[in-house]
Amino acid sequence: MTYRRLPYEEYFINTSEDYTHTGKVTYPVKYIAVKYNTTKFFKFFGLAHEVNYEIHYEPDRDVIQMHFQRTLGAIDWVANIFEFSSRYYRAIEFEGEPLQLRVHHGWGNMYLAIKREVREKWSELHEMHPTAATEILGWSLGSGIACLCCQDLNYNFGVKPYLYTFGSVRPFKCTILNKERMHRYLATLCTDCENFADVNDLITYMPPFRGFTMIRRVDVGTDLKRTLFRLLHPLRFHVHYDLPELYQKLTGKTEDAPEEE
Repeated sequence: MTYRRLPYEEYFINTSEDYTHTGKVTYPVKYIAVKYNTTKFFKFFGLAHEVNYEIHYEPDRDVIQMHFQRTLGAIDWVANIFEFSSRYYRAIEFEGEPLQLRVHHGWGNMYLAIKREVREKWSELHEMHPTAATEILGWSLGSGIACLCCQDLNYNFGVKPYLYTFGSVRPFKCTILNKERMHRYLATLCTDCENFADVNDLITYMPPFRGFTMIRRVDVGTDLKRTLFRLLHPLRFHVHYDLPELYQKLTGKTEDAPEEE
């Protein structure tokens, strides 16, 4: 079956659980919650991080679709803000030389907590539906987890997913020495990647430090002029990815280009 992409705004409405109450959900997502501890401090006080994901098969499009949930609660903000340092993630070989992947510490821990069961559930569905394409979706915090999942499935199974994220964060960390190779490597992970980022969405510049990057930033916005006033209003510009007009100017694939830092 030829792959059929849905309108981008539908993906956002579904993965955001209709956050803006449009009533246009086409697939009601029911997230699985996985709790995990990363420090003795949290364990001592009985606190735990939580990461939420969902995976299902859509027979009408022959697609395995995966969702990763947005920030929920104070502990998620700890992962977002206080665990932003880069951590060693994986050493791979790319272009005949070692390439060391580093990622945002908090989001890296989140995906590591669920990667085994994500791989197992994806593998089960793939065995039952070997011709199915794979779509990976996420909004906000979920966009970072989605990118890490995309890299994981590509590296371990050779699959090249369709990755669509919204209000996208920057989970990968590169250095001056490996910046160009890192961007070339990230460009190989997907059949199609659209990390949608409104130019006035403050969250899409997180973490706000040089070297952090996403796979392929695609700037959108009803007005592509960035202003400080708009950047200070994330409740407006971080939640409106359900607007079809944001994507009207996207006429086919554009040439991949490294994100400006």
